[in-house]
Amino acid sequence: MSDPLDGDPLGSDRLTGTLSALSALGVRPGDVLLVHASLRAVGPVSGGPETVLAALRRAVGRDGTVVVPSFTPENSDTSPHYRARVRGLDAEAREAVRASMAPFDPATTPAPSVGALAETVRTAAGAERSGHPQTSFAAIGPAAGKLLAGHRPDCHLGEDSPLARLYEADARVLLLGTGYDTCTAFHLGEYRRPGPPLRTYRCVVTLRGVRQWWAYEDVALDDGDFASLGAAFEEAAGPGDVRTGLLGSAPCRLLRLRAAVDFATGWLTEHRRPGARTGALSHILRSP
Repeated sequence: MSDPLDGDPLGSDRLTGTLSALSALGVRPGDVLLVHASLRAVGPVSGGPETVLAALRRAVGRDGTVVVPSFTPENSDTSPHYRARVRGLDAEAREAVRASMAPFDPATTPAPSVGALAETVRTAAGAERSGHPQTSFAAIGPAAGKLLAGHRPDCHLGEDSPLARLYEADARVLLLGTGYDTCTAFHLGEYRRPGPPLRTYRCVVTLRGVRQWWAYEDVALDDGDFASLGAAFEEAAGPGDVRTGLLGSAPCRLLRLRAAVDFATGWLTEHRRPGARTGALSHILRSP
């Protein structure tokens, strides 16, 4: 595919409507944009996810950067994805599933759980990806390297993850046909509230050239109350913190990431007891 910043590689009829909708929503040249997208909600788009990515890149321009989650619950045996896969299997069959899991490779491991647009970004020419074996991010644009650097493997979405770098960059979040329950930025608020509960995660990695299982402790990610959190954020939002519109048939929201994280930190501190969980595991580590 040609560089969408050079002319109109997909043809004006394919691109113009999507680009116009993004501009009307408030996406501007130079933006750093974290995108969560359901293209099924958008409806038919001529050219599919490539058209949507081309429009996003044109909307943020040469100085802007598009970021997506490229999460991989498929290589973990502590994820709901794994539990669903082995439900009803005996011990021997479960072990065969574990033995078949490929170790995470940031260059090649697909991220089917986060949708077609994320895969399109991940595989685009010039895209970069962070190195976390479960909650990596992919990005394309001039800030990609800086935003994705230093993603510590025992820090899913905290201060040593791209979310904190996006916060520093005053990024915006585009919920394109998705709800607040998918708003990954809220998870940074989980890390910043007092006494977040911890849990053990386990996944397949390659260490010194050898495939092996790796266990680590991190914050217990929990999006069970994110829909309520999002509704409260939208009700309390200041000018410019939330903008709404349509792209195709999909309702969209454009959020200031800093405002969303700051509100989430306070809201979660108030609504969750230290060490308590709402009982729902994060969408991040499960298949939709």
